[in-house]
Amino acid sequence: MNKKFVGSIEAGGTKFVLAVQDVESGKVVAKDRIPTTTSAETLPKCVEFFKQHPVDALGIGTFGPIDINPNSKTFGYILDTPKRGWSGTNFKGYFEKELQIPVAFTTDVNASCYGEYIARGSDNSKSYFYVTIGTGIGAGIVQAGKFVGLNNHPEIGHMLVKAYPGDDYEGKCPFHGNQCVEGMAAGPSLEGRTGIKGEDLPRDHQAFTYLAYYVAQLLYNVYMTARPDVMVVGGSVLNEADLTKVRKFFDQFNNNYVATPDLDKLIVTPAVAENGSATLGDFEMAKALLTK
Repeated sequence: MNKKFVGSIEAGGTKFVLAVQDVESGKVVAKDRIPTTTSAETLPKCVEFFKQHPVDALGIGTFGPIDINPNSKTFGYILDTPKRGWSGTNFKGYFEKELQIPVAFTTDVNASCYGEYIARGSDNSKSYFYVTIGTGIGAGIVQAGKFVGLNNHPEIGHMLVKAYPGDDYEGKCPFHGNQCVEGMAAGPSLEGRTGIKGEDLPRDHQAFTYLAYYVAQLLYNVYMTARPDVMVVGGSVLNEADLTKVRKFFDQFNNNYVATPDLDKLIVTPAVAENGSATLGDFEMAKALLTK
């Protein structure tokens, strides 16, 4: 029996994380990182990696917005994006043509959510929500093992929020200013408010309270809409201590309206270490293609 290998591309705004997994053993046998420049420069480097480390199927989780509608003429494309040199890129089709293998294609946060679903036991009786708080904010939902969003993917980072009392920050979002959660709670908002890079701010700075307030609004709104069983907060901006504040604000927003599970079990950090949820999700999506 020939060995099977699957590949993953986690396509981010600053870097592409490439990986190959041996299907039988589950071990990652090759990995690399490539800086995100333009599609014309970045994609051929990815192809070179996978020609050096051949795979039988590939899973891609990418920054968006993207076209996930199988009936669309631009299915598998990057749509209009502020990332220079990427709008209109036929991402999925490029790798299908160059590598001659089947390719699964979704958003990076959908892939992360799927990875969390797998890591937490692939329980089809539950729904899972994943949000990343990083340079931007994005989220995905997996329900009974399927992505929520048939022809379009969620854009939860641009959910509207109300301002924390006394927070007069103008917001970082070029579309919504201080009206959406990405504008008010993504990583760049920390430096935008204080003039100090987020990683250099003390964790007890008031700015982290603001972020917890906005993330809690996002989680509460999603909970009232989709009622997920697990809500995973990933990304590099908030840590476990910050989630204590998030849970407190979430509880205040709910104000005993609906019965909730233990918030320490509802609102959690990723089960996959080092923000590796997307890579795991990509591998599993690729494996599903091998059985078709």
